[in-house]
Amino acid sequence: MANKPQQPREQWATRTGFLLAAIGSAIGLGNIWRFPAVAYENGGGAFLFPYLIALLTAGIPLLIMEYAIGRRYRTSPPAALRQMARPAEVIGWWQVAISFVIATYYAVIIAWAVRYVGFAADEAWGDDPEGFLFGSFLKASEAPGFVSGYVSGVLWPLIAVWVVVLVILAFGIRRGIEQANKVFIPLLVIFFVALVIRSLTLDGAVEGLDAFFRPDWSELGNGSVWVAAYGQIFFSLSIGFGIMVTYASYLRRRSDLTGSAMVAGFANSSFEILAGIGVFAALGFMAQSAGVPVDEVATAGLGLAFVAFPTIISEMWLGGVFGVIFFVSLVIAGLSSLISIVQVVVSAVQDRTGMHRIPAVFIFGGAVALASILLFPTNEGVYLLDASDHFINQYGIALAALVGVVAVAWFMRKLPELQRDADATSAVQLRLWWRICLGLITPVVLGWMMVDSLRDEFDENYEGYSTEFLLGAGWSVAIGALVVGVLLSLIPWKAARGGLIDLDMETSEEQEAHRRRRQGEHGEEDR
Repeated sequence: MANKPQQPREQWATRTGFLLAAIGSAIGLGNIWRFPAVAYENGGGAFLFPYLIALLTAGIPLLIMEYAIGRRYRTSPPAALRQMARPAEVIGWWQVAISFVIATYYAVIIAWAVRYVGFAADEAWGDDPEGFLFGSFLKASEAPGFVSGYVSGVLWPLIAVWVVVLVILAFGIRRGIEQANKVFIPLLVIFFVALVIRSLTLDGAVEGLDAFFRPDWSELGNGSVWVAAYGQIFFSLSIGFGIMVTYASYLRRRSDLTGSAMVAGFANSSFEILAGIGVFAALGFMAQSAGVPVDEVATAGLGLAFVAFPTIISEMWLGGVFGVIFFVSLVIAGLSSLISIVQVVVSAVQDRTGMHRIPAVFIFGGAVALASILLFPTNEGVYLLDASDHFINQYGIALAALVGVVAVAWFMRKLPELQRDADATSAVQLRLWWRICLGLITPVVLGWMMVDSLRDEFDENYEGYSTEFLLGAGWSVAIGALVVGVLLSLIPWKAARGGLIDLDMETSEEQEAHRRRRQGEHGEEDR
């Protein structure tokens, strides 16, 4: 049977469009509510030193590696890794499964932020933001468990979030993702700069900033501080679970990879530091209002966004305006990240089946949305979210990143080849430092993170949850993602269809010839 004609692969219209999308993926909810607390708890201003080292020795090198893989093979993570070495396809599908899981619960946090935009306008939480969040709004059950009932106040905004995300994805790379990020990222910067300026004018802001930036240099001798710095970089740059390989697969052949990675890496870190300034200036105001030290009000995660900030909003002049801008910023940051996560699933399905974008988005992106809607707008949703997030981050993203970099650097020995590809079109040339970072520093640090995390895991149950609950909502999720990756990799690839090539029948020379033909197809457009 004659092969079907290949579908031309989409491309970013401009380098700026790609950078905005990459930055939008990296700048998410964790930048706003995780980094400030991590920095504060690990040496304050002194933490910025190991954080910068981690960015330069792991974050940017990993970004360059994922950009190089995506652009060279011009396909999604499973197909790209399969072309590098057939057994490595497992890693690609594992990353797709991780993205599926993360998208299901990430969307519900955005839905909460959507509701809080309205709540902020009239400070609906009253004098008890914590009681309002877990009681009136989330209607959380007394103890962790599995689905017993649905919360309509979360369900409807969650459906709206998924409609927006799937519509944007249906429009494609140029007209959907790129155009959305050209709106989202400038708006996010404008809103957040406004928030920081307002925070800096509050009483107590100086005390908050002093708490955030005061260096405790003795902490630099603490290994856990360095692990925290590398962990923050890994979790904030969208590396290790297929996003950057996917986004880079739509790049032009002559795109500057090293420069793009540096811009995205430093832009993400700059936003995190900006978030730290805004958050701790506001926490300083909260501490002064309550007559307590800053360390008694410093918090992270849901507590910071949906309890501490509502408290601050209630105490400040024109707090409603401040609150609306803050929660709109959360919505924008969340949407740009969620779009990139779901695109990993969509791209993998397209490359695996030859399916066109719109059916791939609404069938498989819709499957992600359905899982999200069935599990998380429930009375037990906040507990399921907490457990799933912890285990898929620690034993999904971080472990997949470790396995991926070890496979590429040690077993496939592809770093020299990827370096030549990157150097051919990049202004900043990669040298021995890049291979040392990926071949030695990154695997060692990620391996230590795994050991450190597992030690804590076995010392005591996460957040004091029951072993039964953690097995069902935590360990099973992390292990299940790996099992799904293995099973999907065992399904045979069929002959060329809609852009797929029969990798089982091609020799490495034929694969290289195929790549050269594809490069020629896009050469004229690149010129």
